[in-house]
Amino acid sequence: MSETRQLVVNGAMLETRADAATPLLTVLRNDFGLRAAKYGCGLEQCGACTVIVGGEAVHACSLAIGRVGDREVWTLEGLAEGDALHPLQEAFLEQQAGQCAYCVPGVIMAAAALLAWNDAPSAAEVERALTRNLCRCGSQRRMVRAIEAAAERMRERGD
Repeated sequence: MSETRQLVVNGAMLETRADAATPLLTVLRNDFGLRAAKYGCGLEQCGACTVIVGGEAVHACSLAIGRVGDREVWTLEGLAEGDALHPLQEAFLEQQAGQCAYCVPGVIMAAAALLAWNDAPSAAEVERALTRNLCRCGSQRRMVRAIEAAAERMRERGD
């Protein structure tokens, strides 16, 4: 029987009895009911599972929960403040930056990690931050525009 493990997810202390080798994605989706991060390839190639751990965008499909330690985990569900969407979420909606939207949660989390340390990224820096996120619908240009718009909005608001 596995021991109880505690993880700080979206600002809340949550418990799981999952084994230390269990992928973070499995725990987020199955134990905590957080469904935004998706299972895509399971090989760190598509980015559908991207979340933020300790301020860094990571692939939750391959990160064992035993390696999370005391670092905070953030998922798309944790970006909004109550009913107020995060500027990235607002901008993605305004720019219609996702067609099928399967990749969008991972892309937004990769962008959130970028904007946490670079509040005015160039288009090239945004594209570089998204290299680990695959979009098969061809929405990349709109995603970059949405991220740039969100960055501007966040600077204006002082976020």
